[in-house]
Amino acid sequence: MARGRMNWLKLFSTAVFVFLYLPLLIVVVYSFNDSKLNAEWVGFTLKWYGVLFDDTEMLTAARNSLLIATFSAAVAALLGTLAGMAMSRLRLRLLPALVLAPVAMPDILLGVSLLILFIMLNISLGLVSVILAHITFCIGYVALSVQARMGSMDDSLIEAARDLGASPWQAFSRITLPLLAPGIIAGALMAFTLSIDDFVVTFFTAGVGSSTLPLQIYSMVKIAVTPEVNAISTLLMVVTLLLVTLASRFNKHALRGTI
Repeated sequence: MARGRMNWLKLFSTAVFVFLYLPLLIVVVYSFNDSKLNAEWVGFTLKWYGVLFDDTEMLTAARNSLLIATFSAAVAALLGTLAGMAMSRLRLRLLPALVLAPVAMPDILLGVSLLILFIMLNISLGLVSVILAHITFCIGYVALSVQARMGSMDDSLIEAARDLGASPWQAFSRITLPLLAPGIIAGALMAFTLSIDDFVVTFFTAGVGSSTLPLQIYSMVKIAVTPEVNAISTLLMVVTLLLVTLASRFNKHALRGTI
């Protein structure tokens, strides 16, 4: 009886994974299709990747995405680290709600609210507004990672450093910060991944000349899903999977309480 249930569980799990990953596999395969349309397989080719790297608009969008994601992840790592430490040490009831609200808030609501804020503050829509918007929802992910790391730290190490004559800054820079490093790196990588993949918030806060990869892909998909779209989607998928894998490895060490 137990073996029969296990077989059904394996079958159900396999069906779920096929449903989730088969469309992604199709996108990867058809990025090598020697046809302008995705209606049928014609033959293998790499020319669409060559077309992709000759596409000025796509390269500009990729540069913008990398610039936005880098700045957003860097600032979110700093502010998220401070927020995560405060959430762990101060135990303020309102602080977690304020930090994590952008994470729990629907993307369309966050995008609209930030658009209204930028208009009220007379901030021109462009790369700066997109970076500010991405920092807003990335801080919470870094804060959660740092808070989890703080929970696994042994406070006696800091107390021992202080007893041995270390100043508060020395104790923080030589004890606390190295112990927090895996959580900070994991949060920053996750923030970078979320920023480079974001569409909804970017759609509301981007101005003319500040197109990103998701926005550029969307504009191309409205006409037709060409193999070039499949090619850039494949590259974006590979980058995202690599960053998520790195983030999960750092986060695993953070939860174990090791450097």
